[in-house]
Amino acid sequence: MTQSPEERIADLGLTLPEVVKPVAAYVPSLRSGGHVYTSGQVPMVDGRLDDTGKVGAAVSPERAEELAAVCALNAIAAVKAEVGELSRVRRVVKVVGFVASDPAFTGQPQVVNGASELLGRVFGEAGAHARSAVGVAVLPLDAPVEVEMIVEVD
Repeated sequence: MTQSPEERIADLGLTLPEVVKPVAAYVPSLRSGGHVYTSGQVPMVDGRLDDTGKVGAAVSPERAEELAAVCALNAIAAVKAEVGELSRVRRVVKVVGFVASDPAFTGQPQVVNGASELLGRVFGEAGAHARSAVGVAVLPLDAPVEVEMIVEVD
């Protein structure tokens, strides 16, 4: 018998968090037809930002990769809140990762791997996705990373 995504999350030693409350005028996720779109998720843990600053300066690339996984876990929670059970996810279609980068930092793809690899562990083959990793000057609340995704659901 195949494990559910929720069981895989538990096997990874992770707990699916409560959906992060919006900090402005938007919703955490929205279903349109057979897709769920998440708003950008920053690395909030227990209601507070887990780290701040620019990657390549105040935040190491390795730490930023960990934070990208936190963002992905928050996005997964937003999807679950929208559809009820993660087994309804047929495919992670697209992931966009934003990295608040020091001007000399060019490792955005490696940072966003933290999100992509977690999605692969949680959803298996259905977690393989198209992706963009973008360096930006600043993110909300001075977050080092932000991740949004689109998933196909039944």
